[in-house]
Amino acid sequence: MGIVDSHVHLYSPDVNGDPAGWAAAHGESRWSAMATRRRRDGRPVQSFPSVDGLLASMDAAGIGRAVLQGWYWEHPATCAVQNRFLAECVETHPDRLSAFASIHPAAGWEGVLAAVRRARDEGFSGIGELLPAAQGCTAGSPVIRELASAAGDLRMPMTFHATDPEARPYPGRIETPQEEFLGLARDFPATVFILAHWGGLLPLRNKGAALPDNLCFDTAASPLLYDRGIWRRFVGAVGPDRVLFGSDFPLNAYPALDAEPSFGRLVAEARESGLGASDLDALFHGNARRLLDPGAGGRE
Repeated sequence: MGIVDSHVHLYSPDVNGDPAGWAAAHGESRWSAMATRRRRDGRPVQSFPSVDGLLASMDAAGIGRAVLQGWYWEHPATCAVQNRFLAECVETHPDRLSAFASIHPAAGWEGVLAAVRRARDEGFSGIGELLPAAQGCTAGSPVIRELASAAGDLRMPMTFHATDPEARPYPGRIETPQEEFLGLARDFPATVFILAHWGGLLPLRNKGAALPDNLCFDTAASPLLYDRGIWRRFVGAVGPDRVLFGSDFPLNAYPALDAEPSFGRLVAEARESGLGASDLDALFHGNARRLLDPGAGGRE
C-alpha cells in the first residue's frame, strides 16, 4: 500500500517558469520570500516540478498519493487561480493526487463560503494550508470561525501552518499563537484540524493542555526543524493516530545531503525512527485515509 504524503506543494507552469517574476507581477511578495530565496551557498531552497515531475518523484519513493496543499496567498484572485490549477491536477490524476483549497478571508464570509462549496464540488478534500496572520486576521477571527464551522459540515479537514515559538527565525516567519489552535479545535469538534510542521510542538510546549480529539499534526519539513528523535518523542506524547506523514516537497529538506529535493530520504528517516510497524502504518497511510475523505481514502 503506497504512502500518503499529506503535505505537498505544486504550482502551475506560469509560476514555475519564473517564480520570482510571477510573484512580483501578482503582488505575492510573502510567498516569494519563502519559496524563491536561496541558501547561503546560492542554491535554491526548493524546486518547481511539473505535475509529471512530481509523479516521477513520488514513484521513486513509493508515494502512492500526494495531498496538494494550497497557500496563504495575499490576494483572493491568486487563491482562485491556484485552486483552478489544483482542481485540474486532481481531475487528471484522481488516483494519485488530492488537494486542499486556498481561501482568503478578505473575500468576506459569503465569498469564503462560496469558495469552500465550490472546492468541495470540484473534488477538493480539505482547506489549507492556512496562515490567517499572513492574510490580515487571526485564527480566532469571525471569518475563520465561520470557515471552521462550514468545514465541519462539509467534512473537509483544515490544515494550518504552525510555527514553534522556541524555534529559530527564518525569512517569512510569522508567529502562530498555539492557544488559537486549541480554541478552534475545542469550539468546533466536528472539524478536523491538522497543524503542519509537528504543530510547532504544541503538545510538547503545552504539556498541561488537553488535546481535543479532532486535533492532528503533520511532519512537514521535519529535518529542517528537529532532530531524528522527534518521531518517537512526538508519537509517544500524542499517540500514533494523530500524526500524518508530510514532506513539504518540493522544499529540499536535506540541503546538506541532496542537491535536489526528494521524498525518499524523509521516508527512510521515518522508517528508521524506531516506531513500530503499526505506528508507521498509521503515520504513512492509515490516518490520512481515515481523515481525508474522499481524497486519499476514497479512491484507492
